[in-house]
Amino acid sequence: MISPRVGSSIERHGGRNVLAFSAGCIGLGQIGLALAPNLAAYIAAWLIVGLGMGAGLYDAAFATLGRHYGHGARSAITMLTLFGGLASTICWPISALLLGEVGWRGTCLVYAAFQLAIALPLYLVILPREPPQPAVKPGVKKAAPILDNQADPSIMIVLAATLTLAAVISSTLSVHLLTILQGSGMALAAVGLGVLVGPSQVAARAIEMMIARYHHPIFTKFASVTFVAIGVSTLWAGMPIIPLALGFYGAGIGLESIARGTLPLALFGSNGYARLMGRLAMPSLIAQAAAPSAGALLLDRFGPHGTLAALSGLALANVILACGLGWRMLRRRQSQVQTR
Repeated sequence: MISPRVGSSIERHGGRNVLAFSAGCIGLGQIGLALAPNLAAYIAAWLIVGLGMGAGLYDAAFATLGRHYGHGARSAITMLTLFGGLASTICWPISALLLGEVGWRGTCLVYAAFQLAIALPLYLVILPREPPQPAVKPGVKKAAPILDNQADPSIMIVLAATLTLAAVISSTLSVHLLTILQGSGMALAAVGLGVLVGPSQVAARAIEMMIARYHHPIFTKFASVTFVAIGVSTLWAGMPIIPLALGFYGAGIGLESIARGTLPLALFGSNGYARLMGRLAMPSLIAQAAAPSAGALLLDRFGPHGTLAALSGLALANVILACGLGWRMLRRRQSQVQTR
């Protein structure tokens, strides 16, 4: 709910204070979780963590980079997601180790320490108080946006819809993937297979970083939704190539994170980009919050196979949305050429 305000604040002042606020909220919220004596305090602590997440996940980070680098933020966004792709691969085993050693409350305190002692100071030290407006080098023509987000509300709706559908799929599987794999008869191998997703994300992002200058971000979006659809549909079909299916799925959500930051920048330009990212983040984050609970209901009612069937349908619908977005871009470019 705070995402639009976060985007506006970054647009006006840069991301330094916003991201620092995020680290503080997440750290204090996790301390609250660790010390919570009852359910009410536990929920209140999660609300504080939620404020931090709304002000400090990918959307706020992308907005900060766009505010600082303008159209040159594409490579910085890709680099950021390259490191972020290893989060689950690194933190799942660390979390499992900490749970066994210090319990869930102690684990929350450890992660709170990371936020308050590492992330918070880094934001304050590294990010400038007021980033300069990106300058255009002499002789270099500033890239013009393809679309006007004020004059094209339909394209905003389609873009928000495809980002939200992607968030629903990734959020559901991030919580329930191991349960789905275990329910499909792979109890012992579930964790080992699950960690394939992280390296697949990183590999796809590394390839994207090398070839990004040769294509428009819409093609990153096409690849993302297609890979996710292939991966989820293959799992649903029960084909005996689960590592390959998870590889496709991981590559798809890895590219989705990049497209989520670079496609709005390419479509609408750097002017007002942070504010735009805040608006786009709101439905996506609401969907991320609701999707795991909806996924739990699906698992309870229809089992792993039925849940994968529903996710496959959403993934195919997202392919159609991405194609519609590309068609709209093509029509817009054609009309611009005809008017010149």
